[in-house]
Formats: sequence, structure tokens, C-alpha cells
Amino acid sequence: MNSFHLNEKKRIKVKPFNKASLIIQLTIISLVLVTIYTFISFDYSDINLFEGIISTFQNVKIMFLEPHFKHFSFVTALYQVMITLGLAFLTTLFGALIALFLGFFAARNLSSKPVSAAIKGFVAVIRSVPTVLWVLIFAVAAGLGSVAAVIGMTFHTVGYLIKAYSESFEELDEGVIEALKASGANWWQIIFQAVIPSSMTYIISWTFLRFEVNFAVAVAMGAAAGAGGIGFDMFMASGFYFDLREVGVITYFVLAFAIALELIATKVKTNLKTSA
Repeated sequence: MNSFHLNEKKRIKVKPFNKASLIIQLTIISLVLVTIYTFISFDYSDINLFEGIISTFQNVKIMFLEPHFKHFSFVTALYQVMITLGLAFLTTLFGALIALFLGFFAARNLSSKPVSAAIKGFVAVIRSVPTVLWVLIFAVAAGLGSVAAVIGMTFHTVGYLIKAYSESFEELDEGVIEALKASGANWWQIIFQAVIPSSMTYIISWTFLRFEVNFAVAVAMGAAAGAGGIGFDMFMASGFYFDLREVGVITYFVLAFAIALELIATKVKTNLKTSA
């Protein structure tokens, strides 16, 4: 009898078929059908699809199994990667400082509802526009180069981190804020004595995450906006020299630094949690 009751408790409860699940299934089926139709009706001209797939695998094999330096050296590549890292660090630093300040006013428990709604609405518009478009928009005034890349990437970083920081601040226990207010603490004392210490782990985590994103974006901006760094060398190797082997070695450089950033971020967050 006991085993019977245990089996009854362990049974998976299947949700009834409703309108929402029907819409989701129809949407998935429609997307699959549209994808299949697109592949069938696409104008491939004189290109054979299967030959193209085979050529792609051959190019990937050349790129990753036969990497080499030709138009630049190891030291030059290392220097260019450091430029890209510097661009990502600069934009993350500027964006984090601005977002931290505005994040206090965007949090509903630290600011008024109209101010919070206005800031969140504004940053939602910023996030809806891709970073590369912001860079190209600022390039109209500053010209293509590192200046436009820094401003555009910082702009998008601010929009991203304000949302992340403000949501972290909103998770703070309301009782702590009320207790500090009752003891006579002003707004800035609440920020520095309660909000920042309790949210430091989230702040560090979100900032490191955005730094990793900005590193990847900085690689792309090196090609798209002429910001320099390893991205510009990759653009030259792929579009100007068409040297797949050199593209491969640049890809390994970017991958190695991305893994190193992830390991450093994990180490810092672990030490922060241990000390807390």
C-alpha cells in the first residue's frame, strides 16, 4: 500500500492541452515549414549545395588544423589582442560606472516609480538597437575608428548593465531599507551601507559577463568600425588576403583569451563568495 502511494506521488502531472500550447506548437510547425520551403526555393544559381557543404568542411579543416603566421608574427598578434582587450576593458569600465549610478535610480525600491519607469524605458530602447549600429551612429560624428567604437559600445553597455544592476538592487530585503530609514539614515547611507555590500556579488558577476561580451564585440568592431586590434587583422586575413590558415591562428588567439577571461571571472566570483 505504501509503495502504491509513493508511485502515485511520483507520477508526472501532464498539463492539459490548452490554447497557449496550441499556439506554441503551431508556431514551431510554421517556422519549420518556412525553413524547409526557404531551403527548397532559394536561388542557388550554379552552386551545388552538397559541393558547398563539402567545401565548407574543407575550409574549416584548413582553418583549424593548418594555422600559421604569414602577414604578422606571434608578438604582433599578441599586441593586437591586447588592444582588443583594452577596448573591451575601457568600455566596460565606463559603462559600469555610469550604469551603477543610474541603476540606483532605476531600482523601484530606491527611487520613485516615474523615475524608475523612465530610466528602464530609455535603456530598453538602447538595448533594442545592436551595438554595431550604435557604433556606426556615433561614427557619423566621430568618424570610423576607436573613438566611435568606445562610445557606441559604452552606450550599449550602460543600457545592459542598468537593467542587470537595478534588478539586483530590487532583490534587497525591504526590511533592511526600512530599518535604516527608521534609524535616520539618508539615501546615500542606505546605498553604501546596505545596497552595495549586499549586491556586490551580483555587480561583479554582471560586470564580468559584460566584459566578456564586450571582448567579443570589440573583435567585431575591429573589422566593422576600423577600431583596430585583432578584429582588423582577422578582417584583412579573411577579406583581403583570403588566408584561411591565418584566420585559424587568429581564431585560436581569440579563443584562448576568451577562455582565460572566463577562468579569471570564475576565480574572482569564487573568492568573493568565499570571503562573503
